[in-house]
Amino acid sequence: MSFRSRPPFGAARMTLGVCASALITACASTSPAEKSPPPAQAAATPAPAPTAPAAPKPHYGSFGVDTPGMDTSVAPGDDFYRYVNGKWADTTEIPPDRSSYGMFSRLSDDASQQTRELLEAAAKSDAPAGSEERKLGDYYASFIDEAAIEARGATPLKPELDRIAAVANRKDLASLLGTTLRSDVDPLNTGQATTERLLGLWVAEDLNDPSRYAAYLLQGGLGLPDRDFYLKDTPRFKEVREKYQQHIATQLKNAGIPGAEAKAGAIFGLEKKIAQAHWAAQDTQDVAKVNNPWKQADFAKKAPGMDWAAYFASAGLTSQKDFIAWQPSAITGIAKLVGSEPLQTWKDYLAFHAILRGASVLSKPFVDASFDFNGRTMSGAQQLRPRWKRGVDFTNGAMGEAVGKRYVDKHFPPAAKAEADVMVRNILAALGRHIDALAWMSPETKARAKEKLGTVQVGIGHPDTWRDYSGLEIVKGDAFGNEERSELFEHKRNLAKLGKPVDRKEWFMAPQEVNALNSPQQNSIIFPAAILQPPFFDPNADPAVNYAGIGSVIGHEIVHSFDDVGAQFDAKGKLSNWWTPKDLEQFKAAGKALAAQYDAYKPLPDMNVNGELTLGENIADVAGVSIAHDAYVMSLEGQPAPTLDGFTGEQRFFLGFAQAWRNKFREPLLRRLLVTDGHSPGMFRAATVRNLDAWYPAFDVKPGQGLYLKPEQRVKVW
Repeated sequence: MSFRSRPPFGAARMTLGVCASALITACASTSPAEKSPPPAQAAATPAPAPTAPAAPKPHYGSFGVDTPGMDTSVAPGDDFYRYVNGKWADTTEIPPDRSSYGMFSRLSDDASQQTRELLEAAAKSDAPAGSEERKLGDYYASFIDEAAIEARGATPLKPELDRIAAVANRKDLASLLGTTLRSDVDPLNTGQATTERLLGLWVAEDLNDPSRYAAYLLQGGLGLPDRDFYLKDTPRFKEVREKYQQHIATQLKNAGIPGAEAKAGAIFGLEKKIAQAHWAAQDTQDVAKVNNPWKQADFAKKAPGMDWAAYFASAGLTSQKDFIAWQPSAITGIAKLVGSEPLQTWKDYLAFHAILRGASVLSKPFVDASFDFNGRTMSGAQQLRPRWKRGVDFTNGAMGEAVGKRYVDKHFPPAAKAEADVMVRNILAALGRHIDALAWMSPETKARAKEKLGTVQVGIGHPDTWRDYSGLEIVKGDAFGNEERSELFEHKRNLAKLGKPVDRKEWFMAPQEVNALNSPQQNSIIFPAAILQPPFFDPNADPAVNYAGIGSVIGHEIVHSFDDVGAQFDAKGKLSNWWTPKDLEQFKAAGKALAAQYDAYKPLPDMNVNGELTLGENIADVAGVSIAHDAYVMSLEGQPAPTLDGFTGEQRFFLGFAQAWRNKFREPLLRRLLVTDGHSPGMFRAATVRNLDAWYPAFDVKPGQGLYLKPEQRVKVW
């Protein structure tokens, strides 16, 4: 689940995942595990790098089931993921420029190639200066122009490094920190600002009054993904810490900063203290804990150490009187460090984080060092992604809807939108019937649940109104400046929302993004155009596979309005308890049982899935596939489904669901995701079917088989 931020199914600026931000609840499509390393942390190709071999595209057959990818020597009841995907897993290699590979990443590659063609055409066009087409072409061409970037070396960093060097006191420090604030947070996906920012800003509907926007401040300041990387003493974390300090020193040297090794140690020491103040991932997903209204005047008293007046002035927030502190004790702890740690350590820290922020649009030494740590050490990737792919990601991040407008015109037929709309209505109706049939829920709570279901907003393909980029300055040949200006443009766009009426139709994903999202504060779900393609959706495909693929994604997103986080918001998107005490107790008990089920899964011999961290996504998976199955049965209108490729309609539904969760991970990435990601690995998302009664007769699953659960052990949250 995710609130709303910049894209979460993918990378730093543009993300992929089964979620996005605004209190964007959970994404149904895929987990961040399937994303590429953040573009901001990937790097430029080392001279002509060999092109990564294309990963094989599965054969889906005439009706959408990839039968050659199955391993039918395995009993479905023992290992359903292996039964459906075993031969695919045996024959598929993760491309060297990726740290994971699966159905979402395959479709994302297709969307990237389609987007590349659009951007290359824009770069070659003679569109008028200042036009949207010209800006797109110039942004992409500037990133692709590696020779120009190499010629500038570290020069683009100089203005920021000079500002840091000029810091003479704590007020100067607070003011400079304020200039780094950006709207770069996805509260539920990461719970913190990106690695370059000490604090993060999120502008979204107020938890307590969704008719207005609130300014949320969140913890940040870490160069590693999570506090555990600094504080836990497993062999893997110790190895990462050692290599991270080497990485800090390398990048300082690349920028010509003397005393790099000593400074690297001090910078890491400061980050470790910041990590000690941070909240754990599970706590930062607890919306009751994070709802802490502070007045601007409260910060000096509640979080002393920072000159908050100077900070807010330089951040453009002087006139904003009300805030919500997402992790108040973390903000207090960070502010204390601003006032107590040596000024020179802070200046060295800021210099390194300025390098982190710009590494991907700097020269080859910065890019190579960034990839070596962020790509190879942290994610296991073997090869830097081709420059054009990184250029696509950065352009999507800067002008996503401008790209999306062109993508929709060329790649999203009206028939796909119409067919998806029918499926959404059927799945919403299926959830309504589920609610009516819940034996444990009182009529009072059912009425409120149905009221909320009736107000769900659905966006399919693309927004009704496109974003205006006329105020964004793009300078051809200035890749570094373009990236800085685009981030500041997005930040100012979010600041401009404060004090204005809430736009409840705003989109938080670009149409060319392979993902989906739910926003609990808007009670809305969004399905971008790029996910409405095979293997998730094909207007001409067998309904069993369509309902299993995109239908389960739709069900997943709808259920996020009713998962452990979404269920705390009422029909108007307000954080409000609409449950009777007994019903809420029953709901929480079901969640506890599901968390225990996932706690038992071990992707690695020494690491388990965290059932509490992944609970929202697991609830959405279990209930989402269940209502998608019911909607599929309803779509048959009482007629029997044909047997195709030797499988019944029931079987093809579950086969289609499990094949959508095909995924392979490099171990470093998998270890990182098990600590930080709210999504379970794909093989365990496929195992969701063991909670559905209909799966058992479809594959003759018997007691004693590995996935068998007694009827009373099958978790049915909705």
